[in-house]
Amino acid sequence: MRELTGAQAIREALREEMIRDQRVYLAGEDIGLYGGAFGVTAGLVEEFGPERVRETPISEAAIIGTSIGAALLGMRPVAEIMFSDFITIGMDQLVNQGAKVRYMFGGKASVPMVLRAPGGSGTGAAAQHSQSLEAWYVHVPGLLVVMPSTPYDAKGLLKSSIRDDNLVVFLEHKLLYRARGDVPEGDYTIPLGKADVKRQGTDVTIVATSMMVHKALRAAGDLAGKGISAEVIDPRTLVPFDKETVISSVAKTGRLVIVHEGVKRGGFGGEVAAIIADSEAFYYLDAPIRRVCGYNIPIPYNPVLEKHAVPTEESIVAGVLELFK
Repeated sequence: MRELTGAQAIREALREEMIRDQRVYLAGEDIGLYGGAFGVTAGLVEEFGPERVRETPISEAAIIGTSIGAALLGMRPVAEIMFSDFITIGMDQLVNQGAKVRYMFGGKASVPMVLRAPGGSGTGAAAQHSQSLEAWYVHVPGLLVVMPSTPYDAKGLLKSSIRDDNLVVFLEHKLLYRARGDVPEGDYTIPLGKADVKRQGTDVTIVATSMMVHKALRAAGDLAGKGISAEVIDPRTLVPFDKETVISSVAKTGRLVIVHEGVKRGGFGGEVAAIIADSEAFYYLDAPIRRVCGYNIPIPYNPVLEKHAVPTEESIVAGVLELFK
Protein backbone atom coordinates (compact mmCIF):
# COMPACT_ATOMS: atom_id res chain seq x y z
CA MET A 1 0.00 0.00 0.00
CA ARG A 2 1.27 3.52 -0.74
CA GLU A 3 2.27 5.95 2.01
CA LEU A 4 1.07 9.55 2.29
CA THR A 5 1.77 12.32 4.78
CA GLY A 6 -1.07 13.68 6.84
CA ALA A 7 -1.16 16.84 4.70
CA GLN A 8 -1.29 14.80 1.47
CA ALA A 9 -4.11 12.63 2.82
CA ILE A 10 -6.18 15.67 3.78
CA ARG A 11 -5.53 17.32 0.41
CA GLU A 12 -6.60 14.16 -1.38
CA ALA A 13 -9.82 14.02 0.62
CA LEU A 14 -10.59 17.66 -0.26
CA ARG A 15 -9.82 17.12 -3.95
CA GLU A 16 -11.91 13.97 -4.25
CA GLU A 17 -14.88 15.54 -2.49
CA MET A 18 -14.66 18.66 -4.69
CA ILE A 19 -14.75 16.43 -7.77
CA ARG A 20 -17.60 14.34 -6.36
CA ASP A 21 -19.82 17.25 -5.29
CA GLN A 22 -19.85 20.66 -7.00
CA ARG A 23 -21.30 22.23 -3.85
CA VAL A 24 -18.05 21.65 -1.94
CA TYR A 25 -15.74 24.65 -1.88
CA LEU A 26 -12.84 25.87 0.29
CA ALA A 27 -12.45 29.19 2.10
CA GLY A 28 -9.60 30.60 4.14
CA GLU A 29 -6.56 32.83 4.37
CA ASP A 30 -3.72 32.12 1.90
CA ILE A 31 -5.22 28.79 0.80
CA GLY A 32 -4.89 29.60 -2.92
CA LEU A 33 -1.50 30.18 -4.56
CA TYR A 34 0.30 29.91 -1.20
CA GLY A 35 -1.38 26.58 -0.48
CA GLY A 36 -2.27 27.31 3.13
CA ALA A 37 -0.01 27.86 6.14
CA PHE A 38 1.00 24.19 6.13
CA GLY A 39 0.68 23.47 2.41
CA VAL A 40 -2.46 21.36 2.74
CA THR A 41 -4.35 23.05 -0.12
CA ALA A 42 -1.37 23.36 -2.49
CA GLY A 43 -2.38 22.99 -6.14
CA LEU A 44 -6.14 23.02 -5.59
CA VAL A 45 -6.71 26.57 -6.84
CA GLU A 46 -4.97 25.69 -10.12
CA GLU A 47 -7.33 22.73 -10.59
CA PHE A 48 -10.61 24.18 -9.32
CA GLY A 49 -10.18 27.94 -9.72
CA PRO A 50 -10.63 30.85 -7.32
CA GLU A 51 -14.41 30.47 -7.11
CA ARG A 52 -14.03 27.11 -5.34
CA VAL A 53 -10.77 27.84 -3.51
CA ARG A 54 -11.66 31.22 -2.12
CA GLU A 55 -9.06 33.51 -0.59
CA THR A 56 -10.57 35.46 2.28
CA PRO A 57 -9.69 38.60 4.21
CA ILE A 58 -7.87 38.17 7.53
CA SER A 59 -11.07 37.85 9.51
CA GLU A 60 -11.86 34.52 11.16
CA ALA A 61 -15.32 35.77 12.12
CA ALA A 62 -16.01 36.49 8.43
CA ILE A 63 -14.63 33.12 7.28
CA ILE A 64 -16.83 31.20 9.70
CA GLY A 65 -19.86 33.47 9.35
CA THR A 66 -19.96 33.51 5.55
CA SER A 67 -19.40 29.75 5.44
CA ILE A 68 -22.37 29.21 7.74
CA GLY A 69 -24.47 31.43 5.47
CA ALA A 70 -23.39 29.54 2.37
CA ALA A 71 -24.16 26.21 4.03
CA LEU A 72 -27.65 27.44 4.90
CA LEU A 73 -28.16 28.19 1.20
CA GLY A 74 -27.19 24.71 0.08
CA MET A 75 -23.42 24.81 -0.35
CA ARG A 76 -21.01 22.51 1.54
CA PRO A 77 -18.10 24.78 2.56
CA VAL A 78 -14.83 23.61 4.08
CA ALA A 79 -13.43 26.60 5.94
CA GLU A 80 -9.80 26.69 7.08
CA ILE A 81 -8.54 28.67 10.06
CA MET A 82 -4.76 29.17 9.91
CA PHE A 83 -4.23 28.20 13.58
CA SER A 84 -7.00 26.70 15.68
CA ASP A 85 -6.32 29.31 18.38
CA PHE A 86 -7.88 31.89 16.04
CA ILE A 87 -11.24 30.13 16.03
CA THR A 88 -11.80 32.09 19.23
CA ILE A 89 -12.21 35.23 17.09
CA GLY A 90 -15.15 33.59 15.33
CA MET A 91 -16.70 31.91 18.37
CA ASP A 92 -19.92 33.92 18.20
CA GLN A 93 -20.52 32.75 14.65
CA LEU A 94 -19.59 29.18 15.55
CA VAL A 95 -21.30 28.55 18.89
CA ASN A 96 -24.05 31.19 18.94
CA GLN A 97 -25.13 30.88 15.31
CA GLY A 98 -23.94 27.82 13.40
CA ALA A 99 -24.27 25.31 16.20
CA LYS A 100 -27.84 26.37 17.02
CA VAL A 101 -29.42 26.85 13.61
CA ARG A 102 -30.95 23.41 13.18
CA TYR A 103 -32.49 23.50 16.66
CA MET A 104 -33.80 27.07 16.40
CA PHE A 105 -35.42 26.43 13.01
CA GLY A 106 -37.08 23.23 14.13
CA GLY A 107 -34.92 21.04 11.91
CA LYS A 108 -35.89 22.95 8.74
CA ALA A 109 -32.37 24.30 8.22
CA SER A 110 -28.95 22.71 8.53
CA VAL A 111 -25.30 23.75 8.33
CA PRO A 112 -23.41 21.09 6.31
CA MET A 113 -20.01 22.67 6.91
CA VAL A 114 -16.53 21.63 8.03
CA LEU A 115 -14.27 23.97 9.98
CA ARG A 116 -10.66 22.73 9.63
CA ALA A 117 -7.88 24.04 11.84
CA PRO A 118 -4.37 22.97 12.92
CA GLY A 119 -3.65 22.88 16.63
CA GLY A 120 -1.28 21.52 19.23
CA SER A 121 2.26 22.24 20.39
CA GLY A 122 5.72 21.10 19.31
CA THR A 123 6.60 23.69 16.68
CA GLY A 124 7.89 26.51 18.87
CA ALA A 125 4.90 28.63 17.95
CA ALA A 126 4.31 29.68 21.58
CA ALA A 127 1.20 30.37 23.59
CA GLN A 128 -1.10 31.93 20.96
CA HIS A 129 -0.47 29.35 18.21
CA SER A 130 -0.17 26.04 20.09
CA GLN A 131 -3.31 25.44 22.10
CA SER A 132 -5.54 22.38 22.20
CA LEU A 133 -9.03 23.77 22.79
CA GLU A 134 -11.14 20.80 21.76
CA ALA A 135 -12.94 20.71 25.10
CA TRP A 136 -14.54 24.09 24.29
CA TYR A 137 -16.21 22.69 21.18
CA VAL A 138 -17.19 19.43 22.86
CA HIS A 139 -19.11 21.51 25.40
CA VAL A 140 -21.34 23.14 22.76
CA PRO A 141 -24.49 21.27 21.67
CA GLY A 142 -24.80 21.23 17.91
CA LEU A 143 -21.14 20.74 16.98
CA LEU A 144 -19.39 17.53 15.98
CA VAL A 145 -15.70 17.34 16.89
CA VAL A 146 -13.13 15.22 15.02
CA MET A 147 -9.43 14.68 15.87
CA PRO A 148 -7.61 12.24 13.56
CA SER A 149 -4.22 10.75 14.46
CA THR A 150 -3.11 9.05 11.20
CA PRO A 151 -3.19 9.91 7.49
CA TYR A 152 -5.59 7.01 6.88
CA ASP A 153 -8.00 8.26 9.54
CA ALA A 154 -7.65 11.89 8.43
CA LYS A 155 -8.73 11.15 4.87
CA GLY A 156 -11.62 8.86 5.75
CA LEU A 157 -12.92 11.05 8.57
CA LEU A 158 -12.67 14.26 6.53
CA LYS A 159 -14.68 12.75 3.68
CA SER A 160 -17.35 11.66 6.17
CA SER A 161 -17.33 15.12 7.73
CA ILE A 162 -17.83 16.85 4.39
CA ARG A 163 -20.77 14.56 3.58
CA ASP A 164 -22.36 15.06 7.00
CA ASP A 165 -25.21 17.56 7.36
CA ASN A 166 -23.91 18.90 10.69
CA LEU A 167 -21.29 21.55 11.49
CA VAL A 168 -18.06 19.62 12.07
CA VAL A 169 -14.99 21.07 13.81
CA PHE A 170 -12.07 19.11 12.33
CA LEU A 171 -8.90 19.55 14.40
CA GLU A 172 -5.56 18.55 12.85
CA HIS A 173 -2.32 18.36 14.85
CA LYS A 174 0.47 20.35 13.22
CA LEU A 175 3.07 17.66 13.92
CA LEU A 176 1.01 15.08 12.05
CA TYR A 177 1.01 16.95 8.73
CA ARG A 178 4.42 15.44 7.89
CA ALA A 179 3.85 12.06 9.54
CA ARG A 180 3.55 9.26 6.98
CA GLY A 181 1.15 6.34 6.97
CA ASP A 182 -0.63 3.83 4.75
CA VAL A 183 -3.52 5.26 2.75
CA PRO A 184 -5.38 3.12 0.19
CA GLU A 185 -6.15 4.38 -3.29
CA GLY A 186 -9.64 5.56 -4.09
CA ASP A 187 -12.75 6.46 -2.16
CA TYR A 188 -13.35 5.31 1.41
CA THR A 189 -14.94 6.82 4.47
CA ILE A 190 -14.67 6.26 8.22
CA PRO A 191 -17.93 6.68 10.15
CA LEU A 192 -18.05 9.48 12.71
CA GLY A 193 -18.50 8.10 16.22
CA LYS A 194 -16.48 4.92 15.79
CA ALA A 195 -13.30 4.54 17.85
CA ASP A 196 -10.27 2.54 16.72
CA VAL A 197 -8.35 0.15 18.95
CA LYS A 198 -4.81 0.97 17.88
CA ARG A 199 -3.26 -1.71 20.10
CA GLN A 200 -4.84 -4.65 21.87
CA GLY A 201 -4.11 -5.20 25.57
CA THR A 202 -5.41 -6.84 28.73
CA ASP A 203 -4.10 -4.96 31.79
CA VAL A 204 -4.93 -1.27 31.26
CA THR A 205 -6.90 0.85 28.79
CA ILE A 206 -5.27 4.03 27.49
CA VAL A 207 -7.64 6.44 25.72
CA ALA A 208 -5.55 8.96 23.79
CA THR A 209 -6.39 11.63 21.21
CA SER A 210 -4.60 13.07 18.18
CA MET A 211 -0.79 13.33 18.60
CA MET A 212 -1.07 11.65 22.00
CA VAL A 213 -2.08 8.39 20.29
CA HIS A 214 1.47 7.99 18.99
CA LYS A 215 3.02 8.76 22.36
CA ALA A 216 0.61 6.33 24.02
CA LEU A 217 1.57 3.60 21.56
CA ARG A 218 5.27 4.10 22.27
CA ALA A 219 4.51 4.12 26.01
CA ALA A 220 2.59 0.86 25.56
CA GLY A 221 5.70 -0.63 24.00
CA ASP A 222 7.74 0.39 27.05
CA LEU A 223 5.09 -0.99 29.38
CA ALA A 224 5.15 -4.33 27.57
CA GLY A 225 8.80 -4.61 28.57
CA LYS A 226 7.68 -4.18 32.18
CA GLY A 227 5.11 -6.94 31.90
CA ILE A 228 2.05 -4.69 31.46
CA SER A 229 -0.24 -5.18 28.47
CA ALA A 230 -1.80 -1.83 27.50
CA GLU A 231 -4.75 -1.41 25.14
CA VAL A 232 -4.65 1.91 23.27
CA ILE A 233 -7.93 3.37 22.00
CA ASP A 234 -8.19 6.36 19.69
CA PRO A 235 -11.74 7.80 19.85
CA ARG A 236 -11.10 9.65 16.55
CA THR A 237 -14.31 11.64 17.08
CA LEU A 238 -14.95 13.29 20.44
CA VAL A 239 -18.54 14.13 19.42
CA PRO A 240 -20.11 11.67 18.81
CA PHE A 241 -18.05 9.62 21.27
CA ASP A 242 -17.85 5.84 20.99
CA LYS A 243 -18.75 4.95 24.58
CA GLU A 244 -19.28 1.28 23.86
CA THR A 245 -15.72 0.57 22.73
CA VAL A 246 -14.19 2.30 25.76
CA ILE A 247 -16.59 0.76 28.26
CA SER A 248 -15.99 -2.71 26.81
CA SER A 249 -12.23 -2.23 27.03
CA VAL A 250 -12.30 -0.99 30.63
CA ALA A 251 -14.55 -3.89 31.61
CA LYS A 252 -11.82 -6.16 30.24
CA THR A 253 -8.72 -4.45 31.64
CA GLY A 254 -10.03 -2.95 34.91
CA ARG A 255 -7.89 0.16 34.59
CA LEU A 256 -8.19 3.42 32.62
CA VAL A 257 -5.68 6.17 31.79
CA ILE A 258 -6.83 9.12 29.64
CA VAL A 259 -4.21 11.07 27.70
CA HIS A 260 -4.75 14.37 25.90
CA GLU A 261 -2.67 17.43 25.08
CA GLY A 262 -5.19 20.02 26.25
CA VAL A 263 -4.91 21.20 29.83
CA LYS A 264 -6.25 18.85 32.50
CA ARG A 265 -8.60 21.34 34.16
CA GLY A 266 -11.95 21.19 32.38
CA GLY A 267 -10.43 19.00 29.68
CA PHE A 268 -12.01 16.23 27.65
CA GLY A 269 -10.48 13.62 29.96
CA GLY A 270 -12.91 14.60 32.70
CA GLU A 271 -15.80 13.77 30.37
CA VAL A 272 -14.37 10.34 29.55
CA ALA A 273 -13.84 9.63 33.25
CA ALA A 274 -17.44 10.62 33.97
CA ILE A 275 -18.71 8.34 31.20
CA ILE A 276 -16.94 5.37 32.79
CA ALA A 277 -18.06 6.35 36.30
CA ASP A 278 -21.67 6.42 35.05
CA SER A 279 -21.43 3.06 33.29
CA GLU A 280 -21.29 -0.58 34.24
CA ALA A 281 -17.52 -0.46 33.63
CA PHE A 282 -17.18 1.38 36.96
CA TYR A 283 -17.75 -1.90 38.79
CA TYR A 284 -14.83 -3.51 36.95
CA LEU A 285 -12.28 -0.85 37.95
CA ASP A 286 -9.39 -2.18 40.02
CA ALA A 287 -7.81 1.27 40.48
CA PRO A 288 -8.80 4.96 40.26
CA ILE A 289 -9.10 6.53 36.80
CA ARG A 290 -5.94 8.46 35.94
CA ARG A 291 -5.60 11.48 33.61
CA VAL A 292 -2.27 12.38 31.98
CA CYS A 293 -2.87 15.76 30.33
CA GLY A 294 -1.31 19.14 29.60
CA TYR A 295 -0.36 21.29 32.57
CA ASN A 296 -2.71 24.15 33.41
CA ILE A 297 -0.42 26.70 31.78
CA PRO A 298 -0.08 28.48 28.42
CA ILE A 299 2.28 26.63 26.06
CA PRO A 300 5.82 28.06 26.61
CA TYR A 301 8.05 29.30 23.77
CA ASN A 302 11.16 27.73 25.32
CA PRO A 303 11.48 24.32 23.58
CA VAL A 304 12.46 22.45 26.76
CA LEU A 305 9.52 23.84 28.69
CA GLU A 306 7.20 23.33 25.70
CA LYS A 307 8.06 19.63 25.56
CA HIS A 308 7.20 19.12 29.20
CA ALA A 309 4.01 21.21 29.21
CA VAL A 310 2.18 18.33 27.52
CA PRO A 311 2.24 14.55 28.15
CA THR A 312 5.43 12.71 27.24
CA GLU A 313 5.99 8.99 26.80
CA GLU A 314 7.66 8.98 30.20
CA SER A 315 4.74 10.69 31.94
CA ILE A 316 2.27 8.29 30.31
CA VAL A 317 4.31 5.30 31.50
CA ALA A 318 4.52 6.82 34.98
CA GLY A 319 0.76 7.42 35.02
CA VAL A 320 0.07 3.81 34.16
CA LEU A 321 2.56 2.42 36.67
CA GLU A 322 0.84 4.34 39.48
CA LEU A 323 -2.20 2.13 38.93
CA PHE A 324 -0.20 -1.01 39.62
CA LYS A 325 1.32 -0.02 42.96
